[in-house]
Amino acid sequence: MACFMDHYSLCRAHATQFFFLLLMFSLSIVNSTACSNGNCQVLDSCAAATDCGPGLYCGNCPALGKNRPICTRGQATIPTTIIGDLPFNKYSWLVTHNSFSIVDTPALPGVQRLTFYNQEDPVTNQLRQPAINTLREVEAFLSQYPTEIVTIIIEDYVQTPKGLTSLFVRAGLDKYFFPVSKMPKKGEDWPTVTEMVQKNYRLLVFSSVASKEAEEGIAYQWRYILENESGDPGVKAGSCPHRKESQPLNSRKASLFLQNYFPTYPVEEDACKEHSTPLAEMVGTCYKAAGNLLPNFLAVNFYMRSDGGGVFDVLDKMNGQTLCGCSTVLACQSGAPFGSCKNIAVPRGSQTNNNSAGSFSGSVQFSRSASAVHSPNCMVFYSFYLPLVVFSLMSVIDKIWV
Repeated sequence: MACFMDHYSLCRAHATQFFFLLLMFSLSIVNSTACSNGNCQVLDSCAAATDCGPGLYCGNCPALGKNRPICTRGQATIPTTIIGDLPFNKYSWLVTHNSFSIVDTPALPGVQRLTFYNQEDPVTNQLRQPAINTLREVEAFLSQYPTEIVTIIIEDYVQTPKGLTSLFVRAGLDKYFFPVSKMPKKGEDWPTVTEMVQKNYRLLVFSSVASKEAEEGIAYQWRYILENESGDPGVKAGSCPHRKESQPLNSRKASLFLQNYFPTYPVEEDACKEHSTPLAEMVGTCYKAAGNLLPNFLAVNFYMRSDGGGVFDVLDKMNGQTLCGCSTVLACQSGAPFGSCKNIAVPRGSQTNNNSAGSFSGSVQFSRSASAVHSPNCMVFYSFYLPLVVFSLMSVIDKIWV
């Protein structure tokens, strides 16, 4: 009888374990297919970009061993829609490094590209609006959205007298210029976003050439912006040196701070890894180097690639800390005391399996899944490093920009 009971108990145990495993397998199947048709959220499994909700893409990150595709963020939170009417220098924005250098973009007539590729989607996708071409895209954007502010930083090699100014005038952008005479020269706060919009000072242009400020009315970058070293020195853990052209990061003589975070040689497949924990840690390192000042501009390559929240989550944390003392700007409450934070949901992440079955090649799917919905009163930062080293003649510039 005792033997029978032991055997029975063992059989019952096996049956229970089998049922449990079967249940777990069933739940796994349900879990991995629980969302589709635009209902999947950040970190949920996806089979195509159309499975993911607005503002999300479907991709994977083999560089981190995450081969199974999940929904990743592809759109920034606009902090001015949550905490508005603060000085321009109180916000943090995404910078697309070498915005013009887009993978698979055909060469322009008579001009050779002398850079690595740094981005994957068109300039207009980076601005999220209908396209024309380059600076005229910016003009169309500012014209269509009269509450937007755009910043352009130019690595300037134009030698033709008044050549750069002429370029902006021909593109119809001069009417949006923030006058150099009204820019803060001693590290003071900039005007509020509302004031800049009301006065139509909605285009900030900075040149790397000091003489352009007096000659053409284009602000000299290093008088107004602090910047850490670019390339490999800018991604070295635990170190955040300033560029030789820049004032020290802890200087208070300039009120804008641009943090570079991209390797010297850009590799698309590694960007998702770079935009995970290492990015957040480097922001913390540069924050300390700058005397507890978070960057206003965060420059990256292949900004769409991540293992989930990516650069957009980091920006949310930066704005949250600066604007309201919360862990993310999504927890900020307009009109509430500093440090009063609301509870927000954490992405559930239905898929953590690294199985390569059904995986994509490592590319983010740039598809219709990403929402083009425009947030009212938002402010867009757009960095454009012009490859003007090959544009020594104005006639060549005319061919490109007309």
